Amino acid sequence: MPVPQTTSAEALENYAAGTRIVASSGPAWDGVRLAVMALPAVAEPFMMPAVTEPFIAWTSSGEAEAQERELGGSWIKHRLRKGSLFLTTGGTPYEFRFRTLTPEPFEVVLVLLSLTLFNEALAEVFGKNVPRAQMRDVSAQEDPALTALLQQLRDEAGRRSASRLFVRGMAQAIAIHLARNYATLTGDPRGDSPALPGFKLRRITDWMAAHVAEEFSLPRLAAQVGMSEFHFNRLFKRATGVPPSQYHIKLRMDAARRLLRETKKSVITISNDVGYSSPSHFAQVFRKETGLSPTDYRRER
Repeated sequence: MPVPQTTSAEALENYAAGTRIVASSGPAWDGVRLAVMALPAVAEPFMMPAVTEPFIAWTSSGEAEAQERELGGSWIKHRLRKGSLFLTTGGTPYEFRFRTLTPEPFEVVLVLLSLTLFNEALAEVFGKNVPRAQMRDVSAQEDPALTALLQQLRDEAGRRSASRLFVRGMAQAIAIHLARNYATLTGDPRGDSPALPGFKLRRITDWMAAHVAEEFSLPRLAAQVGMSEFHFNRLFKRATGVPPSQYHIKLRMDAARRLLRETKKSVITISNDVGYSSPSHFAQVFRKETGLSPTDYRRER
């Protein structure tokens, strides 16, 4: 079926790879939705639309190598095993692909909390600062406490008649856990299109400028602001218009243009100064970014 940019919590599981083997149903599940998906051994890239509700994907069985990316971006690789968690809310659609690494069944539990429930948890944790509270994305991390809560909710979904009180209690516990451990305060009130907070963006871009000659490392940048690689890559692009890898190249080219105009250093030396061990590769990138070779650019000053 055609994949939309956004969808509802009720429809999200329709776009995941695999077969639904357990699903929540009935009035007991008001405010939370759960589905257990049996996944194939290999999945070619498929798109998952965005949802507004807090979304959890928990690997409950099996092991796999998975990759995710924002549309048109670079693939980010993860090793999934029992207990691996993905957390997200809002944002944009993304692509996902995987292949299993063990013969055991590869199963994932999908859980979505209602906005009303999650906002109640945020209000309790952050009080008057709740307008600036926002959950950060997490990719392929482990959280035994959250896993234990999800397991109880998954077990309840397998009962013939689920308890409304039990489901509500577990959903509240999960919402509070997310608010306490995965929500942060941003510089501005929450909006429909979250971006990297200004103070974090300045910290990262200043650091990148000071280390322009070093090899680009998305994990290193994401770790500095306490985000997953996928979430950082997405929010950085939203804030600057380009992904961090492209921003790094731009900084290198800015430094190279300055050195070509302000110094008499050789092209080879400048290539090394801005992080390229191969002068021919440097010249290729420089021409792509400026339309001129380094030598021609220097002649035009």
